[in-house]
Amino acid sequence: MIRIDKAWLATAPLDMRAGTDTALARVVAVFGAAHPHHTYLFANKRANRMKVLLHDGIGIWLCARRLHQGRFVWAAPHGSGGASQHTISPA
Repeated sequence: MIRIDKAWLATAPLDMRAGTDTALARVVAVFGAAHPHHTYLFANKRANRMKVLLHDGIGIWLCARRLHQGRFVWAAPHGSGGASQHTISPA
């Protein structure tokens, strides 16, 4: 079982052609590092595709999901002056 302590939603879209290195570079640019047991979620502009970058404490996983109908409903940023990222902590 992979433990996830925090999930971070990217509010700026990510090009879904991006691989692990590009997604990781975005995380490092915003947070300084990919933290163990954190996951980072990215969607494309049309919100019908999502990529998840997960640091499991040992390495990095990159997962992708595509919807054939509908789209992901992404949370709008709130709080500190329009920050480009925000967190959702598990209950």
